[in-house]
Amino acid sequence: MNTATASPDLIRHVDRLDPDLIAQLGAFPSSILADVAGRRGALSGRISPLSPTMRVAGSAITVEVRPGDNLMIHLALAIAQPGDVIVVDGKGDLNSALMGEIMCQQASALGIAGVVIDGAVRDSQAICELGFPMYAAGLNPNGPTKCVPGRLNHPVSLGGVTVAPGDVVVGDADGVTIIERAKAAGLIDLAHEKVAAETKRIADIKSGKQLRPAWLDGALRAAGILQEGQTL
Repeated sequence: MNTATASPDLIRHVDRLDPDLIAQLGAFPSSILADVAGRRGALSGRISPLSPTMRVAGSAITVEVRPGDNLMIHLALAIAQPGDVIVVDGKGDLNSALMGEIMCQQASALGIAGVVIDGAVRDSQAICELGFPMYAAGLNPNGPTKCVPGRLNHPVSLGGVTVAPGDVVVGDADGVTIIERAKAAGLIDLAHEKVAAETKRIADIKSGKQLRPAWLDGALRAAGILQEGQTL
């Protein structure tokens, strides 16, 4: 493509984080990452995996489409790199599927890590059998058009979260958490600490050592449920 005449709506270059850092983040549950990121970045629960066994972690390639048109997703597939996650602002429209088996076969062959779509997909059983990580807002057998321009690698909004190109996308059975690229490295130690604290808490519950959160009385006093000095 002649970049001198390319539309400003198409940005080819994306600053990606080191794959080792992405792999470290991808080893944590999406819930842990959402917690240590200040309970930010988790997409709406309406965007969910086609199968609970699906997991994904990678750098975001962001796509904005008009409802029911997937032209720009085909463009994203043409320029994405192995390990990328294609993140599509489909405007929440469920009247037409934006991707199906053929495009997922293509994405898998290209080494794309997965796709997140605020919109509908189809051929769900075939995609599950392929094992390609697909997160979507719903299903619809109707196909899309391929003629309406959109934008590629501009910030997009889906599931209540703004996603910039190069942000880290981590998804599992619970859904998808977006990690801002600039903050990603600083969350590793916090995530390890959170996992350690939760592991200890579960062990204390199982052993009977602590069947009530240590913070509960203080929170109840702060909320006015208990008076100062009172305990449960």
